[in-house]
Amino acid sequence: MSDGCPNVKYPVTWELDSILPHPETSEFAALFGDYKRRLMTLAEESDRLPAISSAADHTQGWSKFLSEYAIVEKLANDLASFAGCHAAADAANKRFQQLEGELSALDPLRSKIATNVEFAVKEAKVNSLDEMLATNRELGELRFFFDERRRNAAFRLPKAQEQLANDLAVDSIHAWGRLYDRLSGELKIRVMERGEVIEKSPGQVMFDSPQRAVRENNFFAADKAWESIQDNCADAINHIAGFRLTKYRHLGLKSHLDAPLRANRMRQETLDAMWSAVTARKPMLLKYFAKKAELLGQKQLAWYDQSAPLPLRSQDGASDELSYDDACDTVIRTFREFSPDFGDFAEKAIRERWIEVENRAGKRQGGFCTGLPTKQQSRIFMTYTNSADSMSTLAHELGHAYHSHVLWPQPFFLQDYPMNLAETASTFAEAVLGEQQLQSAKTTTDELKLLDNMLSDAVAFMMNIHARFIFENQFHTERLAGEVPTARLSELMQQAQQEAYLNALADDGWNPRFWVSKLHFYISGLPFYNFPYTFGYLLSLGAFSLAKNSSGTAGDFPTRYRELLIATGCMTAEEAVQQTLGYDLTLPDFWNKSLDVIEQRVARFVQLADEV
Repeated sequence: MSDGCPNVKYPVTWELDSILPHPETSEFAALFGDYKRRLMTLAEESDRLPAISSAADHTQGWSKFLSEYAIVEKLANDLASFAGCHAAADAANKRFQQLEGELSALDPLRSKIATNVEFAVKEAKVNSLDEMLATNRELGELRFFFDERRRNAAFRLPKAQEQLANDLAVDSIHAWGRLYDRLSGELKIRVMERGEVIEKSPGQVMFDSPQRAVRENNFFAADKAWESIQDNCADAINHIAGFRLTKYRHLGLKSHLDAPLRANRMRQETLDAMWSAVTARKPMLLKYFAKKAELLGQKQLAWYDQSAPLPLRSQDGASDELSYDDACDTVIRTFREFSPDFGDFAEKAIRERWIEVENRAGKRQGGFCTGLPTKQQSRIFMTYTNSADSMSTLAHELGHAYHSHVLWPQPFFLQDYPMNLAETASTFAEAVLGEQQLQSAKTTTDELKLLDNMLSDAVAFMMNIHARFIFENQFHTERLAGEVPTARLSELMQQAQQEAYLNALADDGWNPRFWVSKLHFYISGLPFYNFPYTFGYLLSLGAFSLAKNSSGTAGDFPTRYRELLIATGCMTAEEAVQQTLGYDLTLPDFWNKSLDVIEQRVARFVQLADEV
């Protein structure tokens, strides 16, 4: 029995009270006030940072400053994660929305500190920095941190302008992002269930029903709801991009991709190599599309058919529904078979109520994992829908949490990792789950269903994510000439989908308003929240392939995997992979190893489908 629910082995709601006092209490107000005071003091001190040199007083000054900086940043992360958790679980709660706004209003102070640190490093002579790091062991451990600050400084305006931009961002780019969160969080979709029209949150409306009529009706009901807010969303996406492009122009950046690449610590050559390999090899997925359409009794798939389950009865008569308890048992067992440490961690997170999965109204859509560095814990948010896809989402988010778990012992400033490498950990966890299930499949039908899930993921990362990238790339290009109208945004989205999907869907089967419903386009803190997913998926798949091919089993790969995760906090993407896996990501070799795995799965899927 868990959190008051009879006959439930694992909790379905998370526990937040042990992290911080409830946001509506005086204890929380006092803690928030203390954080604000410390942040303001640190921001003032950052204006007086000593020059970087090996002089004793300068070294001690930097050591003391960075120690307090780490404490304040830990608390800032705790508060942001805590507020985000409450707001996601109760999307209509005005106090939680207000708290997110209050925290966002303090971000300029955090940006001011980061700016001052980066300018101090930028202005330092290389030999002076080397001398300072050599004279202090704790500072010497942060060599990568200082190198990253120097690289980031190239993306900063002159100090006064940078601070002004950060101040204005609160009520501009970030405000538009928060507006979208409120609009989408409050949206209701009217769907028909058992002859009655009911309202659901976007996260509750599913497109994996075995009945095509249900999938189709849900799709058009959702589309109608998103249409009702599309003009407001067009304003939001235009102004988010407009803010970025204005800043990029003042920075003198040549491409709108320069900033997202810097944020992901990767090179343009790596991005080009990845997309080139995907584009060259993705036609293999057309065989999967054709065979799945045949199994579903359709000439071509529509957008809402992508997650449709195969119309196959399990040969043992078992139901396709997967309870949360069974999903947890499977994930724990599978992770433990790969690595006892990974499995033990997953069980701890599940049993100790780090995860919110309850299927109820009023929650935000989507899922996330967020870290709480002071407690060295994570919290996971999702909505579990008794499906294999939900189990994959659970594994995905636990992969994120495990990544943080591995990095907690490192110095705080070496615990941060970019999104592309974050998505490596999450999709690797999915790969572990999927591969183990595939190996243990008892029937042809079970294997076919598992392959369908895996190839659905391949479509998501090689086509859906690619469509998002193509759309956002073209949108930013057109946005340079002025605001892009609502209708044009939908045109760009459908064109991007048709290109990315190789026109494989039915003529009336596209989703032109996908730009409205996909929250990733409105995340104001991270531009191009798309290609890192494909990067992480292919990197994790290639890494797991290397482990299998080297020994036939995972072998010592769990140790190498931990080394890769640790490297994500103290190396660029290319360096982390080169030093732990031995591959150059700017070349197609590694990417093709991953794509080989997908091609083998397509062939196996077609073979089995012809046998059933």
